[in-house]
Amino acid sequence: MAAKSIISRPVYGTLSPQPGKHHLFVADAEGALAIADLAAKAQADFFGGAHIIFIPCRDGKYADALEALKPAQFYVGHSFASALPRLKQTLANAHMGLRLYLAGTEGLIGQAMQAALEAGIDHTSIQTEHRGSLARRMQCVHCKGITENVTTQPATCSHCGLLLLVRDHYSRRLAAFQGVCINAEDRSEIPPIEEVFR
Repeated sequence: MAAKSIISRPVYGTLSPQPGKHHLFVADAEGALAIADLAAKAQADFFGGAHIIFIPCRDGKYADALEALKPAQFYVGHSFASALPRLKQTLANAHMGLRLYLAGTEGLIGQAMQAALEAGIDHTSIQTEHRGSLARRMQCVHCKGITENVTTQPATCSHCGLLLLVRDHYSRRLAAFQGVCINAEDRSEIPPIEEVFR
């Protein structure tokens, strides 16, 4: 767990049904389980006005369970990048009072939050629940490249190849943790690489 002094580190809660007619869910992989848990607490007609955007794992697991909730709209994307145009269009056409729920990996939550903030939705009005992998989305502070699904400490930048210390400092604007060169003084110094973000 991150130190409490790092105020930029995201804090996640638990999804709960909110009053309203329009509900937008964005989830990946095990994030579907957070939606299913919410459904168990919601009224029978709750998903009648809901839109679910789901990015499943490679095996498509959980998609059938979400479709069984009978949302007004259900979309399955192959990746967040492929689902992003739909998310942006949905946010652009949203009515006042839209309830937004984000569930799954930190990468998905951060990027969906970024799209919502760009659409003018206040981050305090968005519910989030982390489920699944702890892999991080990392920005190299040196080349500004983004590396997805970082599980090791340190990690190699997929753009410039520098060995980076993955900090707990999180940029909401970039939806990424910051990576800083760990061996800038002597590139031959290579600390042990451990898988810490599983």
